[in-house]
Amino acid sequence: MSDEPQSWAPRDSSGAGASPGNERPTASGEQPGKRPGKKARPRRTGWRRAVPTWRMTLGTLLGLVVLLGAGIFAAYRLVDIPAANASATAQSNVYLYSDGSVIARDGDVNREKIKLSQVPPTVRHAVLAAEDRDFYTDDRAVDVKAMLRAGWNTVTGKGKQGGSTITQQYVKNYYLGQERTVLRKAKEAIIAVKLNRQQTKDQIFEGYLNTSYFGRNAYGIQAAAQAYYGKNVEELTTAEGAYLASLLNAPSAYDVVAHPGNKPAAQRRWNYVLGGMVKEGWLTAAERATTRFPTPGEAKPSNGLSGQRGYIVQAVKDYLNRRGILDTKTLATGGYRVTTTLDKAKQDAFVEAVDDNVTAKTSADRAADRNVRVGGASIVPKTGKVVALYGGIDYTKQYVSNATRRDYQVGSVFKPFVLASAVVNDSTTQDGRRITPNTVYDGTNKRTVVGVRGATDYAPANEDDVDYGDITVRIATDKSVNSVYAQMAQDVGPAKVRDTAIALGIPADTPDLTAAPSIALGTANASVLDMAEAYATLADHGRHGRYVLVEKVTKDGAEIELPERTTEQAVSREAADTTTAVLRSVVEGGTGTAAQAVGRPAVGKTGTAEEDRAAWFAGYTPDLASVVAVMGQNPDTGAQTPLYGALGLSRVNGGGAPAETWAAYTEAALRSSPAQEFDLRPAPGSDEGDELLIDENADGGTDPSSSPDPDASPDSTSDTTPDSTPDGTPDGSAPPTPGTSTGSGTTGGADEGAASVPDGNG
Repeated sequence: MSDEPQSWAPRDSSGAGASPGNERPTASGEQPGKRPGKKARPRRTGWRRAVPTWRMTLGTLLGLVVLLGAGIFAAYRLVDIPAANASATAQSNVYLYSDGSVIARDGDVNREKIKLSQVPPTVRHAVLAAEDRDFYTDDRAVDVKAMLRAGWNTVTGKGKQGGSTITQQYVKNYYLGQERTVLRKAKEAIIAVKLNRQQTKDQIFEGYLNTSYFGRNAYGIQAAAQAYYGKNVEELTTAEGAYLASLLNAPSAYDVVAHPGNKPAAQRRWNYVLGGMVKEGWLTAAERATTRFPTPGEAKPSNGLSGQRGYIVQAVKDYLNRRGILDTKTLATGGYRVTTTLDKAKQDAFVEAVDDNVTAKTSADRAADRNVRVGGASIVPKTGKVVALYGGIDYTKQYVSNATRRDYQVGSVFKPFVLASAVVNDSTTQDGRRITPNTVYDGTNKRTVVGVRGATDYAPANEDDVDYGDITVRIATDKSVNSVYAQMAQDVGPAKVRDTAIALGIPADTPDLTAAPSIALGTANASVLDMAEAYATLADHGRHGRYVLVEKVTKDGAEIELPERTTEQAVSREAADTTTAVLRSVVEGGTGTAAQAVGRPAVGKTGTAEEDRAAWFAGYTPDLASVVAVMGQNPDTGAQTPLYGALGLSRVNGGGAPAETWAAYTEAALRSSPAQEFDLRPAPGSDEGDELLIDENADGGTDPSSSPDPDASPDSTSDTTPDSTPDGTPDGSAPPTPGTSTGSGTTGGADEGAASVPDGNG
């Protein structure tokens, strides 16, 4: 290369030879090719080189917007509306008295879903005023501005704020959870947008009201209405609705009962809600001026299943299952609102009657009193509605209900079914006399029951081994004479007696409902509720319908269809009314005189189980049938025990504590109702003045010209044989010939008996 200095080539005035980088400044200092007057941009030097230009900034922002949009689009496509979380759908079952007051709830979550239409408009507006006033007018599911503001306030330490629309809050409650994370918030927004496209505003608002937490363990506005004001949501006032709406912001901060110091803050929030209602035109200024702060009621502890509640809930569950309304598995899904037929005042009266006449008489110093149990049931004869149930001292202490259990003998309260069956079947004694309340029987203690084939091996004892001699059926009922009723059951036919009991309402599958003469003495193990149904049939002149325990069942506002109650003439009116007439004398002068304390016309029957393990009183007025049983049970082993020595008595019988409890309950239950007289049409020959003159030619209604077969098994009740022997054979006569009888209502063989029977009369 030449060491000579290079020189510039001559400038091509045409510009053809110009090339980039070869321009030289002009004399004026301007760069060639630049417009005159425009200064060259100075080179960025130093720290300025680290600062992006506006072009770079704009490009970056546009890129981020594109990426963000793509991300949102992808997220919208990828994030689906999930299934509801379990806690949001869980509901308790609610059990109610007939007046709508709550008996109990079962389930882990105190929630009861309702329809939006059930919420009063003012209450809906209160919630909107508190949480999202533009909910119905704004189509946006997400309030971005509010979210950003809430996020800024959270970051800057001004407190955590949701910044959410009602739609977002519903999504959080129903589909997601309560955790506060950016990811959850992003999912919430996306799902809210999608949900807003798929559901109506009313659907979303209804879901929000059913899933929101109001404090006091109340999820949903229906549970909140009950928790704070003890009423259903339909009954809430504007002021109460505004208070509940205030709680949505911070339940624990605005409960003025649990935390009295919160009242000023709660009132400010309440005023804010009402002010918003006025501003939106949902409440007039005049109405606002007259609205007063509605202090809620005391917070009640969870009623659970203690006391009588558990017994009632279990009885209702069994009823729904057995009647084919709701099986156990379906009911367990929750959300059912069950209105029972139980009358709260009558239920409380039953509890008080037991407390006063049984519980108050027990003593910790008496070992026998540890074993005392009580069961009770009360039914309106005309409707079959169960208005009261007493299951025991406390469901949490004894789970088995004494009202529905079927393991105690019913004793002599079964005897009226024998008399009713005799009238129904137009039965006769074995010597051909028609059985009426005035028919004479031999009441000798341990008299052997005589069948169509002669003497049986069954000879029941009377209470305290008393010999009554010849007495009428009426007197035998008053005194509850076992020997008479065992023979009468044999004369009627044990199978017919069983059929009559079933027709009256005793379940066919009742344990030990055996067709034998002992059936008359109450060997069957029917429940207190079963017996109440049967006695209600007698009270309703023989018309039977199954008892009713549930009036209405709903879920999510929809009503479940219930079977219609039907009735039929189970036994003739004459049979039922004849029985009622005889039972009236039991109360007026028999073993049930304690029931006179009811202070109105009443009938009843006492009963005692084998070895005095249970004492019963079953009775009725024209408008209420009730049964009370005092039972003995060892609290440690569950074994049935005699009641000897309980309540400070040598023995407990049906005419004592059971009859006293029955009278106290019935008097209180009917106190506000006028007394009613019985309208009776007994069978001919049943009146007390219709005693039949019995002689050797009279047979109580059969053909006077006929006489008993001399070879038949004579009944020891004939007043022509006053000196008859205990086995029914007249002195000096031959024993009855097996296989012969003139009784038209007899059945069964000579060996029909019972191995174990009640030994008390009542």
